[in-house]
Amino acid sequence: MQNSLNACCWVYNKSLEVRKEAWEQRQENVSRYDTINMIPGWKREYPFLKDAFSQSLQETCIRLDIAFRAFFRRVQAGEKPGYPRFKSICRFDSFTYPQRGFELLDNRRLRLSKIGDVKIKLHRPLDCECKTLTICRDSVGNWYACFSCVVEPKPLPSTDKVVGIDLGLTTFAVLSNGEKIKRQRWAKQDAKDIARLQRKKDKLPKGSVARQKVVRSLQHAYKRQTNRRNNFAHQESRKLINEYQFIAFENLDIANMQSRGNAVINRGIADVAWGKFVRFSQSKAEEAGRTVVLVNPRGTTQECSGCGKIVPKDLSVRKHNCPHCGLSISRDYNAALNILARGLTSLGESPKNSFVHDGE
Repeated sequence: MQNSLNACCWVYNKSLEVRKEAWEQRQENVSRYDTINMIPGWKREYPFLKDAFSQSLQETCIRLDIAFRAFFRRVQAGEKPGYPRFKSICRFDSFTYPQRGFELLDNRRLRLSKIGDVKIKLHRPLDCECKTLTICRDSVGNWYACFSCVVEPKPLPSTDKVVGIDLGLTTFAVLSNGEKIKRQRWAKQDAKDIARLQRKKDKLPKGSVARQKVVRSLQHAYKRQTNRRNNFAHQESRKLINEYQFIAFENLDIANMQSRGNAVINRGIADVAWGKFVRFSQSKAEEAGRTVVLVNPRGTTQECSGCGKIVPKDLSVRKHNCPHCGLSISRDYNAALNILARGLTSLGESPKNSFVHDGE
């Protein structure tokens, strides 16, 4: 698998070199089909390319072409372009069987062209049509077989429950029915261990075997954080989808929020992973026949959910006290009610009688 990965990485870099030089020297555009047609010649010159399946090498050229299309789109949109970069083998972590070349023999073995039979741990049965297979390597050296399949949706029984969700740092989420999801501090759990390993790594000479071992331990520590964060997001999003027919989130610009915050707030935003939680909820909702909408977050905290008046308050003020209607509830609960109301309005439904204030 590593040999196949090395070959695909080489083809990616070579294709990028060809396209880059063609434009810089002759002002010519080289398409992905041109680079695909060059692969047989490269194989004759570099025999190690035969270690990879031919369609996997071709898919690498398609992957590079997608990167170029994204670059041109960003240029036209006036965004930061980000020209495709050459990749070291440490930053090239997957190759794909786009049509054929793989076969699932049973629950324990996977046959891969140019590689052979590989022992696997099948997480769930594949009782569907498999279209592609991507072999991925993570930062700590684990390998995964990711099947892309055609599946039928499995809608859950319909319910009349609706909810608006306000995401935060003090409490991970506050629901419009008053429930709360406690925040988990994954970065803090391993902070001392990571700091110790980082100090140890800095004292060791670069390229030494001891330093490589410490780097591997650091990668495991960060991987643990990622696994915990993903597990939490999957479990909590599954609970929401199973219970509610309609879910409204704020459409948060997380990158912009981090650019305006201090280091502590930025670390907190990265740790809670709001974007991942919303994406997981959206994907599960699509399969379950639920509805997830993203609403404009502007003013959800300042607006009174009882009378609609604007009640300005600083971030330090955690209570919403409306001088107009007398409503007194927590700041996050008020925002969750407003998010639900905006979500229902976006569907053309009246938010009236969709929720009640429990009071605090």
